Amino acid sequence: MLFPKKVKHRKWQTGRKNPKKVHCATRGLRIEHGDFGLKAMTSARITSNQIEAARKVLTREVGKFGKYYIRLFPDRPFTKKPPEVGMGKGKGDPQGFCVEVLPGRIMFEVGNVPEARAREALRKAGTKLPVKVKIVSQEDIY
Repeated sequence: MLFPKKVKHRKWQTGRKNPKKVHCATRGLRIEHGDFGLKAMTSARITSNQIEAARKVLTREVGKFGKYYIRLFPDRPFTKKPPEVGMGKGKGDPQGFCVEVLPGRIMFEVGNVPEARAREALRKAGTKLPVKVKIVSQEDIY
């Protein structure tokens, strides 16, 4: 699983979202390394466990000679209170790390494999993530 070696603050504040505003990614919009990419169409927080599950699928699907690239890194800590604990009594303990993904972000890339195999690998990896995804190629982006 991915996690940072060191963090400046153990607990982060949640952050606010206005449902009326549509926020879109401004970075990570292009395919940099591979031929096909997995693009987020909705926003969500993706945990390191979910990234690891998608990585395992990609490893299995692309085979020995295929390459895959992970364009996400979970550096945001999230907390959770134990079950059956009442309101108040402070914030919960840190449980793991996640990354905030906005629509338009390229999350995974695949290269060195035939198109059909790359699309199938990315489709399977997309089922492990809590966002709606779209498979894009170099031609689609430019």
